[in-house]
Amino acid sequence: MLAAKKPARLAVDIGGTFTDVVLELPTGDRITTKLLTTYDHPGRAVLEGITAVMDRTGLGSSDIGLIIHGTTLATNALIERRGANTALLTTEGHRDTLEMAHEDRFEQYDINIDRPIPLVPRHLRLPIRERMDRAGNILIELDESTILRHLSILEDYEIQSVAIGYLHAFVNPIHEIRTREILANARPDLSISLACEVAPEIREFERLSTACANAYVSPLMTRYLARLADELKAQGFLCPFLLMTSGGGLTTLDLSLIHISEPT
Repeated sequence: MLAAKKPARLAVDIGGTFTDVVLELPTGDRITTKLLTTYDHPGRAVLEGITAVMDRTGLGSSDIGLIIHGTTLATNALIERRGANTALLTTEGHRDTLEMAHEDRFEQYDINIDRPIPLVPRHLRLPIRERMDRAGNILIELDESTILRHLSILEDYEIQSVAIGYLHAFVNPIHEIRTREILANARPDLSISLACEVAPEIREFERLSTACANAYVSPLMTRYLARLADELKAQGFLCPFLLMTSGGGLTTLDLSLIHISEPT
């Protein structure tokens, strides 16, 4: 019985300056190319690179069994502050958690140190009346009217993305989920990130800062990944398309678009 032909694989990495494409042949040989990253649409350099390496081998899209994609686009957007206009909805009385952080300094004896400016300014950290205890028991029911009152602020500041993070919601996410439902019904265009989904762990600063970072880059990354996936399919690439995570693992495109979440 003849062994099945091993498919070729593609790997793509987009950095701040260069985009690298590697084609691994069934023999184990690798064909590579390097292009300048195309900032208006990073996927253009990806497609040009894929075409370049495949033209050198004569392979077609049906010969590719896997595409793996890594990128620092989200990291660069955070560093360069090129993300979406973002707001944070959080438990009343805790809007400054994001700015207080751990009340420490990374240079202990530098009295002139400047702390990083939060991704969401204070006037866009919007208090919502609700409260749970550490066990997830509801102490104050979610006051939906406080959510509705903030809709005008989201409109006035042309907010594209919202992070929602309530006290102890990693134990009981019911209030965060209900808030998403209200916002999604009122503003279907909003990108919405829940802290209970993005970082379901103890400690409010970690949860809120992670949810805000996710919300900040979500519109950018969602548009880019969805467009690139459509363009690859249009060129006949029907193989699995996996993304590298910051932890070094792999995830599917569909799962990535959930975690850099649009309203569901």
